[in-house]
Amino acid sequence: MTFINKLARDEQGATAIEYGLIAALIAVAAIAAMTTLGSNLTNTFNEVNTAMEGED
Repeated sequence: MTFINKLARDEQGATAIEYGLIAALIAVAAIAAMTTLGSNLTNTFNEVNTAMEGED
């Protein structure tokens, strides 16, 4: 019975799961930001390319 009580009071596993969830949330936010930035950067380079082609 004392083993079950110790196991119920042990919060190390919960802390590890919380850190994992936080890391996953940060990763998702970073991927979303990089995807948006990549799209904007692609559009910018395409505009520059189009403008330079017209100057020939």
